[in-house]
Amino acid sequence: MSRPAASRPPSSRRPRSQRRPGSRRAGLLVTIPAITAIALVALPLVAMLAATDWRHLGAHLTNPVVVPAIRLSLITTIATVALCLALGTPLAWLLSRRDGRLWSWIRALVTVPVVLPPVVGGVALLLAYGRFGLVGQPLDAATGLRLPFTPYAVVLAQLFVSLPFFVLAVEGAFRALDPRLLSVAGTLGASPTRVFLRVALPMTLPGVMSGAALAWARALGEFGATITFAGNFSGRTQSAPLAVYVALQADPDAAIALSLVMLALSIAVLGLLRGRWLS
Repeated sequence: MSRPAASRPPSSRRPRSQRRPGSRRAGLLVTIPAITAIALVALPLVAMLAATDWRHLGAHLTNPVVVPAIRLSLITTIATVALCLALGTPLAWLLSRRDGRLWSWIRALVTVPVVLPPVVGGVALLLAYGRFGLVGQPLDAATGLRLPFTPYAVVLAQLFVSLPFFVLAVEGAFRALDPRLLSVAGTLGASPTRVFLRVALPMTLPGVMSGAALAWARALGEFGATITFAGNFSGRTQSAPLAVYVALQADPDAAIALSLVMLALSIAVLGLLRGRWLS
């Protein structure tokens, strides 16, 4: 005897009326532009892989220009990310907790380097920290320290362009917090600093790490502000992007090999962000 219809388990299949329109087959109006967009991104990467001299890749990577540039980029980008964590995390917390016209202008000011041409950023850094700059001149007079065309200038240039990406990412993570949890911590006697360190920061750690990865990737690829403010001195201020530019004119195979290393590092960053963006 068959079971009554009322006792049958509900079907797991979605009714036709509730299915997404076009879920099985996208129209040509959507498919062709999408494939074109994929090709525009993928073809240059495929071309670089095809042009790589894989048999002599190791020899190209030991080029006198390549190793110092990679070493400098790794050191300066790690220092940049550390500064982003130390300075940008408190700033992102304040921006997420404050509203009003003043804080809106502060947020706009912090994000200006995102849309500012990097070379213009380098000029601004020179005017601020150069030998006759707003900060550079009194700093030189007091301590004799000159920042332009030194590894410190590389870090400052990278920090200038990458800090906004970090702050925006982390501010979004802080804003996503349930404000009731923070209120409960406050009513239990926790100070604002303790709420930040013991409640907000641990709960948003994945967002902070994603912001750090974004900042690191942006710092790794920085070119315009670095060459303007720090120069292009091999072994001293020549980062990996600058070395690619120089090697492309003298030794294209070395430039391709170094570009391949940067591509691998970029893919590694995407791997770190996979759980947050690509899920």
